[in-house]
Amino acid sequence: MQIETKLPAVGTTIFTVMSQLAIEHKAVNLGQGFPDFDPPQRLQDALARAMREGRNQYAPMTGIPRLREQIAQKTERLYGRRVSADTEVTVTSGATEAIFAAVACSVRAGEEVIVLDPCYDSYQPAIDLQGARAVHVPLRLSDFAVDWQRVRDAVTPRTRMIIVNTPHNPSGAVFSAADLDTLAELAQTHNLWVLSDEVYEHIVYDAAQHQSVLRHAALAERSFVISSFGKTFHCTGWKLGYCVASKTLTAEFRKVHQYLTFCSFQPAQWAFAEMLEHAPGHYLELPVFYQAKRDRFRHMLTHTRLVALPVPGGYFQLVDYSAIRDVDDLNFCDWLVREAGVAAIPLSPFYESPPDAHLVRLCFAKNEATLEAAVERLCRL
Repeated sequence: MQIETKLPAVGTTIFTVMSQLAIEHKAVNLGQGFPDFDPPQRLQDALARAMREGRNQYAPMTGIPRLREQIAQKTERLYGRRVSADTEVTVTSGATEAIFAAVACSVRAGEEVIVLDPCYDSYQPAIDLQGARAVHVPLRLSDFAVDWQRVRDAVTPRTRMIIVNTPHNPSGAVFSAADLDTLAELAQTHNLWVLSDEVYEHIVYDAAQHQSVLRHAALAERSFVISSFGKTFHCTGWKLGYCVASKTLTAEFRKVHQYLTFCSFQPAQWAFAEMLEHAPGHYLELPVFYQAKRDRFRHMLTHTRLVALPVPGGYFQLVDYSAIRDVDDLNFCDWLVREAGVAAIPLSPFYESPPDAHLVRLCFAKNEATLEAAVERLCRL
């Protein structure tokens, strides 16, 4: 028997491909977006303590109450939005699971979901598996801002949801308060759900304020807001995230969540709850921590032939490689890892219709030694 694939266009993700090539060629891996430094020691100690205390069985399906309460308190403290820990916060096995559950519970076969290219590669499969259609609207290539008129033009009677991402992966672009106002007007006018991917919420630079949709009352009522502990606490392998949504949306979200993973790693939930309660300075100081890395990395890149684009948020740096090779980004990344010993991520897999641009993504969430080793090799190009 041969199974008929539901995802004919899907193969191995570019992140896996480039990380494997980095291993094979002993390259410095600035491709896949994970830190190569440890989580805070207090978090590690809290995790070990939770295991020693016997918190090793199933967690409640929605997440342990203490963690949900801390998420609710953080949400009100940062964004002015009071949410119920019991009925509006759900802990998930990473942001990717939350994205899938949000789409699956609210989008039906034949409907459409607007995504903004370049976009994270999990959005389209989640939409496809519902029998729905992803409608791709490109961001402006100059600054990766949203062209809201193009978004309006893409709306049809079948449009059910729009997915937004701020700070944006891969560009680092961030929403303004005006973007939220425009998104709210669009969503209300056309009765759309909003999925807001905010996994880099605490990594916004130059004293700017993260514009979460939770700041906007009209948006908060119709949005699934998703974040990631792994990005915030340097432990992407722990795969723990959460979704904040209204009581009505959360009830539907949990119906899907309980049959995807049911619950998530309990010891980590206790550890994150402790960090949120007793060490809020960690996430509050994250912009300064990563801005120092961003600025140092950008300075080092001035000694190469790569041209660095602005980075308002997140921990990725887009670079233009036009001065080095006149090839597409897939070929450039393959050549770069094999010949130069540095792994990067091409931009084209983030698009339905890639633009004619010579851009690749580098991750600077790395130790100084890693960044220095990579730039030393890039300087030879």
